[in-house]
Amino acid sequence: MPKPDSPTHAVVKVFLYGIQPQIWRRFSLPLDTNFCLLHDAIQDAMGWANKRPHEFRHGKGKRLVDVIGPVGLADQTPGEFRDELALTIADYLGRKTLPMRMLYRYDFADEWIHEVVFEQRVIATGGPTMIDGERACPPEDFGGSFAYMQALHGDLEWDDRKYDPEEFHAAKVVFGAVRRRR
Repeated sequence: MPKPDSPTHAVVKVFLYGIQPQIWRRFSLPLDTNFCLLHDAIQDAMGWANKRPHEFRHGKGKRLVDVIGPVGLADQTPGEFRDELALTIADYLGRKTLPMRMLYRYDFADEWIHEVVFEQRVIATGGPTMIDGERACPPEDFGGSFAYMQALHGDLEWDDRKYDPEEFHAAKVVFGAVRRRR
């Protein structure tokens, strides 16, 4: 059990690669959260429905060959593989100095690549808490960042005419929504 003045949560910032202006989210979650639940929290924060495969990649320098993910990806990993259910954020971070970065890849066809930054350890209570963010998450199954940027610049039409790329309300994020839909 942690000491009363020991950090209990990690503040995490997630942003999408290849999109400008940037789409990002910042939230905190308990350090004892496993990577499967971190995936769920990212899905909830971004507003996606967890319809596609995912993985977390990390490593030294630009060689991000180590993977944390669902057991089914183990045979597809050239580097070290770790089961996302068995690894917590606290275990991954250890005593390393923050910030620490890794990649989160969602939907291997559309290739939504996110940078996940573990910014700091903090003292907090409860489960995941949304802190802030900007801009609406791209529509799921839209074709990746290239198609999204084409639509943003008017070269493609949005599938949903009500979609507003600027709209995001941190207070409307409900953590646990992805898990309830499974």
